[in-house]
Order: sequence, then C-alpha cells, then structure tokens
Amino acid sequence: MSWWKSNNLRLIQNNLRETDANLNVDRLIEDLQRLSTNVLMMNAGGIVAFYPTKLEYQYRAANQQKDLLKEAIEKTHAHDMKFIARFDFSKAHESIFDKRPEWFYRTLEGKEVNYHGIVHTCINGYYQREYSLQMIDEVISNYDVDGIFFNMFGYQTRDYSGTHYGICFCDSCKAKFHEFSGLDLPLTESLDDPVYRQYKLFQDATTKEMLDRIHALVKSKNKDIAISTYNEHKVDIVRKESNTDNKRPHPVWLYSASENVQSLEDSWEDKLVSNCCINAIDLVHRFTGVSRHEVNIRLKEGLASGSGLDFCIIGVFEDYPDRENLPTVAAIYEYHKNNEQYYGNFISMSDVALIKPGKPVQKNMKEYLGLYKMLKEEHVLFDVLDQNVLATKAGSPKRYKAIMIPDIASFSEDELQSLEALYLQGVCLFSTGGSFTEGVENASFLQHRFDVKLDSVHVHNQEAAYLLTDNKQLFASFPERDWIFLTDSFYRVEFGPNTDKQLPYVIPSTFGPPERASGHRISEQHWGAGIHTNGNHKAVYVPWQAGELYYKHGYADHKNAVMDLLHHTLNQPLTLVTNAPTNVEVFFHKLPDGNYILHVLNLSGFNGVSYTNPLPVYDLKVTLRGLEACSEAIYLTETSQPQALFVQTEQEMSIEIPELSDFAAVVIRTR
Repeated sequence: MSWWKSNNLRLIQNNLRETDANLNVDRLIEDLQRLSTNVLMMNAGGIVAFYPTKLEYQYRAANQQKDLLKEAIEKTHAHDMKFIARFDFSKAHESIFDKRPEWFYRTLEGKEVNYHGIVHTCINGYYQREYSLQMIDEVISNYDVDGIFFNMFGYQTRDYSGTHYGICFCDSCKAKFHEFSGLDLPLTESLDDPVYRQYKLFQDATTKEMLDRIHALVKSKNKDIAISTYNEHKVDIVRKESNTDNKRPHPVWLYSASENVQSLEDSWEDKLVSNCCINAIDLVHRFTGVSRHEVNIRLKEGLASGSGLDFCIIGVFEDYPDRENLPTVAAIYEYHKNNEQYYGNFISMSDVALIKPGKPVQKNMKEYLGLYKMLKEEHVLFDVLDQNVLATKAGSPKRYKAIMIPDIASFSEDELQSLEALYLQGVCLFSTGGSFTEGVENASFLQHRFDVKLDSVHVHNQEAAYLLTDNKQLFASFPERDWIFLTDSFYRVEFGPNTDKQLPYVIPSTFGPPERASGHRISEQHWGAGIHTNGNHKAVYVPWQAGELYYKHGYADHKNAVMDLLHHTLNQPLTLVTNAPTNVEVFFHKLPDGNYILHVLNLSGFNGVSYTNPLPVYDLKVTLRGLEACSEAIYLTETSQPQALFVQTEQEMSIEIPELSDFAAVVIRTR
C-alpha cells in the first residue's frame, strides 16, 4: 500500500524564502520532532530552485552554498519522516522572461505582470506545459522524494497585492481557446456571458489536461510518489486550506476545516485530503498568526472529520517571530500520534447527504454554505457529495434518508439518472433555490419528480415580502411568529395538484411611512414549499434561497423553516440526537473494527469575528440509534475519568459528558 493511504499525515510545511537557502537542517529537524511531525513539505523548484539545477530556465537561490534539497530529504528520512517537494510554476524569475518572453502571461493590452522581479507565467504557455515537466523530472529522477506538491496550480489572474489583471491573452491562450470553442477570448468575466461560460469550461479542461501529463510522467517513474495540488483530478492528496484575509467579506466561515475535509473525504474513496491550517493572518502579513483558538478549531475539525493534520508557516521556526500558536499545534499533533490507531479510515453514519456544487459555471455557493451551517448547528449527521461524483453514487452502499440540493440549476443526464436511482431507493430529494431550472432535461426532471413547473423568477429589492407559517403542526418552530421575511430571488413555480403546498407567499405591500405599512395579502398562486408524495417516495421543493439568506444574515427563521420541513418529511428517528447547543460541533463515525468514535468540539469561543477561550458546556447528552450492543465508552482526550458514562437500551444508547471545556473524543466499543 502506498505510504499516504493510511491517511495519518502530521504534515508541516515550511514555505521557504530565498534567504533560507542555507538553513540549518539539523535545527529544523529538531523543531519538527518537537511537533510530532511525520511529513515535511519544503520548497524544491519552480520560482526558485533550492538545489543545484542543471536546467537553463530555472533560477537557483542566490548564494546557495549547499544542496539543501538533498540534505533535507536525507535527514527527514533518517528521522522516519516523509518528504514532499513543493513546486510553484505560476511565476518565474524575470531573467527567464528576458530570454523567453513568449512563455509568459499577457494582459488584454499585451503586458506582462512583473511583481518585484517575479513574472507571471501561463498554464498554456511553453514554460508550464513543457518546461515544468523537465523541472519535475529533474527532481524525481535525482532525489528520493515521497511526494510532489504544486502551489497556485491553474489559472492565476492576481498578483500578491491582490491586483486583478484579467484573463490571459497570450498567443497560446488565444490559439487553444479558439481550437476549443471556435471563439475569441471573452472580454468580460461574467457568468452571464456565454463566451465566458465557455472559457470556464476551457479552463477546467486545460487544467485537467496538464494534470494528466504530470500524472503520466510521475507515475512512469515511481508510482509511490504522491501527487498533490488544489484539484481532485489525477492527484493522490488533495490540498485545501483554512486561511484568512483581512479583505475577505464577512461572515467569517467557522466551518472551514470541517467543510474542506468533508467535501473530499465523503466523495472520493481513492484520494485523501490534507487541509492546511495557514498560520498567517493573510498574504501580506505572513509573520503574524491568527488566534491560537482558531488554529485549535481548524486542526480539531479536520481531525474529527476524518483527515490527518497539516500546518504551515513562512520560513523556518528558528527566526519565526510569532511562536504563540506552536504549543497548540504540538499538543494536537501529539494527541494524534498517541491515538493514531483510531484515525485515518472513518466510516460514515450520516442520515443526509448535501450536494456540493461542482461545475465550472456554477453561480451560487452561498446556498450550499448556508445549508451546511444549518445541518451542523442542528447536529444532523450528513455527508458532502461533490456534484462531480454524483453520477457514481447511485449504487452506493450508503443509505441516506435525504439528499439536499442547494440551488443547483443544472445537472448532467448522468447526474439526473443518479438522483432518479436514489429517489427510487426511497431517498427523499430536498431541493432549495432554483435547482433544475436550466435546460430541457432538468425542467423535465423537476416536473416529473417534484411536480413543479417554473413560471418566473422575481428578485426582491426593497420589497416587504414574507412567507406565512400557518401550518403550526409542521412548522413547530414558529408558535408565536407567523411571517418569515423573504428577500433576494424567489422562484415563482406552479406546484401540481398532488403536491402538499406550504408557506403561502405574502404579497408585498407598502412598508413606509409607518402610517401606510399595511395591505399585505396572502397569495393563492405562489408558495414557499411543496411536498410531493408518490407512495413511499418524497420530494421537497423550496423555491427560494433559504440557505443563502441564513449564510448572509443568520436569522434563525430561515434555518428553522428548512429544518422543520426536513424533519417532517423524513418522519423517522435520526442516528444522532443531542441536547448540545448550536455552538458545539458533533462528529460521529464508525471504525473499521466495528467500534465507533464520537467527537464534540466546543465552538463557543467564536463570537462571529474573534476567537477566544470557549465557555464550558455542562451536562451534554448524545443519544445514538442503530448501533450494535456496546460494552464500554473510553475517553481519548484528557479527563478526570477515563471511561465515559453511557446508558443503553434495546433501541439506543446515550453518552453523557458532564463538562466540555474544549474537545472530547470518545471511542465506543462494541461487544
């Protein structure tokens, strides 16, 4: 079995500067050992080569006096660590541009992008398409690397200061796009532009083509060299990042690590994910770290979701000016080292699957993120299925109770067939937003399975629109609140006669001045939800963006409406229920040996912007259904009592956690 498939990475990335070319490797190894590291990722080549390259068009680190790459590999291996060589082909030294200007990115005006002596390249130019393979070959043929990683792989249109230069207009891009589409390159970057939509497909196709070529080269040399980058195609380790940027709009995404891991682990069985916890607060301020509480959450979310550990700093530890987070990293890495036997191969116990939009021309991710947040807060066990693998999931042995579809306007014929197969197996289809509204095949599926026809789309802008929660038995979360506010897109659909129509649309009326805030009427044509039942098969259609509204604004009404509909439609007990508050994240999986593992993570230290110490949560109870008979429950985390309290009946068992200060992991042993 290839070394990475055990999924137990405790990876540290030292993102080297050119000034680190003669670093003290022995000191670095000592620092890595203190962090219980088992994989080192360090620069090899691309922008700067940290070894004596013989290639004419690769710039070597100035004043380097030794073969740093060779020494680092030999000493990591001597200390039982793996070594992943990092490359970055997105840019090259300006001396190479001076010799081969035709290999580089060009703006619409034909200008290069030179950022402090480093010039942007293009994935379709000779430098990336051909010469990068020579750099890879030089390293993997002469050095005993265990893996290779590519930073900033694909299409890059911004410099490190965030300046956007637009798509590349180099001669290679012009020719290849015309060959691909018969069109000239688009002059806009709007998904409403059909040429730009073609360009997005072109980007996806050419990126995958380059990964095909890299895969063929590397595996022909050594199949046990792991390939890694930020793309799922033809790679072994998919790299993702939990990072921050001081220009990123709010809301702050609390579930970054959980979502990054789930969206890969739940979808691809032949790959693993390494979610990098970036210590720096942004690209500009690389030498100051985020809060240690944020690092704690990121690493533990990733671990409890099913991945190993991954942490990155700029440079090396000996002169790194912010050491505050390192004890937190060391403690979590040591925990994983001591309990490695339980990690690496979790088995899903989820009741629900949430589809992650995965097409290059997808417009709306906020609906998906909002539904993700709802399910996490309500402690519904769920998997994330990437849309790109949906066509392969019809025969999956997992039996979900519901599939949630977040405002995905178009599915391929194979994906629709997969959804049809899941529906016929008794899985409820639960759709929000404008799903299935683009193309004849999708419209047909919408009518056939949801009993819905799209009439029109109305975008509310400063209009006092609402939905009426008149069915208090179904919408039990609204005993004293009758109206839910509605804004943004509302899909006016026609529900068929055999559909249970809910949430009547409250037609907008005047809202100001106060003396004229009256006149609302209840529509008899438009509704906020429809439940279509066909024997034992159910499909729910919610023609507004409840998830996006919850993601952007955080009003519980939008979450409660969706969750009330979900629970009503399923009408059966879920695998896990708990009294945990919404700011406690719960994870539950089966282990390969038949035992189970429960994680609970206290997120109460997050206030929407800042992170601090979480407040203790007392008397937590987690009730689990459908398990084999259990003999004992053992804490893996530090606690005053090694065994957890549990109560078992024929139908269920309950774990009791008297106090949760930060994080608890409990292994439940079966008889």
